[in-house]
Amino acid sequence: MLNIEPRDYQKAILETAKENNTLVVLPTGIGKTLIALMLSIERLKKYPLEKILILAPTKPLVEQHLESFKKELPELFADLQIFTGAVPANKRKEIWQTAEIIFSTPQCVANDLKKYLYDLKNVSLLVIDEAHRCLKNYDYTKVVEFYKRQSENQKILGLTASPGSEKKQVEEICKHLAVDEMEVRTRESPDVKPYLQEREFEKIEVPFPTEFMEIRELLKKLYDSKVFQLKKRKLLFGPGNKITLLKLQKKLAFQAKGRNYMAMIGMSLCAQAIKISHAIELLETQTISGVNEYMKGLMKQAEQKKSKGVQTLVKSPEFNAAFVNLTHLIAKKIEHPKIEELKVYIETEFKEKKNSKIMIFSQFRETATTIAKKLNEIPEANAKVFIGQAKRTTSKGITGLSQKEQKKVIDEFREGATNIICATSIGEEGLDIPEVNAVYFYEPVPSAIRKIQRAGRTARLMPGKLYILITKNTRDEIYHYSSAAKEKKMYKTIESVQKEIKNREKTLVDFK
Repeated sequence: MLNIEPRDYQKAILETAKENNTLVVLPTGIGKTLIALMLSIERLKKYPLEKILILAPTKPLVEQHLESFKKELPELFADLQIFTGAVPANKRKEIWQTAEIIFSTPQCVANDLKKYLYDLKNVSLLVIDEAHRCLKNYDYTKVVEFYKRQSENQKILGLTASPGSEKKQVEEICKHLAVDEMEVRTRESPDVKPYLQEREFEKIEVPFPTEFMEIRELLKKLYDSKVFQLKKRKLLFGPGNKITLLKLQKKLAFQAKGRNYMAMIGMSLCAQAIKISHAIELLETQTISGVNEYMKGLMKQAEQKKSKGVQTLVKSPEFNAAFVNLTHLIAKKIEHPKIEELKVYIETEFKEKKNSKIMIFSQFRETATTIAKKLNEIPEANAKVFIGQAKRTTSKGITGLSQKEQKKVIDEFREGATNIICATSIGEEGLDIPEVNAVYFYEPVPSAIRKIQRAGRTARLMPGKLYILITKNTRDEIYHYSSAAKEKKMYKTIESVQKEIKNREKTLVDFK
């Protein structure tokens, strides 16, 4: 039936998924989609008059799944259709009647179900890709709830590379998906390891320059003064970090609704402290041009009198001294040492392998743009920025990429016209990005999910390299060790939840 021979672990997972609602946790790039395809065939054979619904969080991912099914399925096996916002609602209602396998974003189906355009009564299989998103009030959970209420022959398949490290989160995903079994494989699993390529790992450490330290001290002094004022007013107890400040801000926002004067002052102080904390993070981990851009943005807000808190902030002597020092660095064309070190590594990469394809991840658009500009100074390099669609324009003129523009970047990368992609988080999840020789993290990410997604971009079909740039004595180090710890914790958490599910099944059997 299939145009491809499945691997042993795919066959084993399929056997589980045939009988149970299953959450599949597999390393990126080793065939989760094929499992969904095989199970779809099985369900259509068993229930030939019913449908399959396959959900993915973005339109490009939806299109990718459709193409995978078309490629591997024999012609005329089933009527395959795609649902996105671009297809009018009435047209989707019409297509639903005759389609056998539907590919869609969750938002699209959730909206249709609310409007009673169709129901899920005759859907024999629901596939949830990137199942780690099946949390809280996300559209995935809405569709799943409709499915559990309406479908007569239910079967749910969840697919992810990383469900998260917190037990509560993994349990919530399993609860939403009504999971009976978890099929988990790591890069070290005996049945998976033969199919994975070797992946080298290197930590690239750079010093935090003295000139940067001076700016940080000024900003830190300003930050500490805001935290001190919050404590003095008995609004903040314990450590004053970004997480506690965000929680406090939320709490105070609720109190401020009743025109609570102290709560309003507290909200302003929280907002100022959070803004300075962000400036420090940019200074430590990103680029000088990025933090300069951010501080100029705050000054513009102050000029426009949008916020009294921001006005207070930019009038402070510490803020102004920090900005002057930044201006001096920019005048001297001094950038973050990560930028120069990255350039050296990329130059070496092209010397060793002329046709290398490289992917660089960074947290912010401004950083991705700065990196691409710097790397394009290398004769062999053709770097392109790969960012999300949001049309958020900065004074640098950085705006979002449409789906058409995103596709063009990927196509050029696939064809070799582009050999470096500088991506934000949009490049982490699921997209059909061709095999890359090396992946660089411009900064560590504190999330295990995001780390796994990023790293999974290399060492799929051929050996690859993974590099993480870390600025010494900054939050880079904290984030690096945090994500490593969370990744270890994730597999222990999964194991614990697996045991609970099996024990639950035993209890139910005993009860019967």
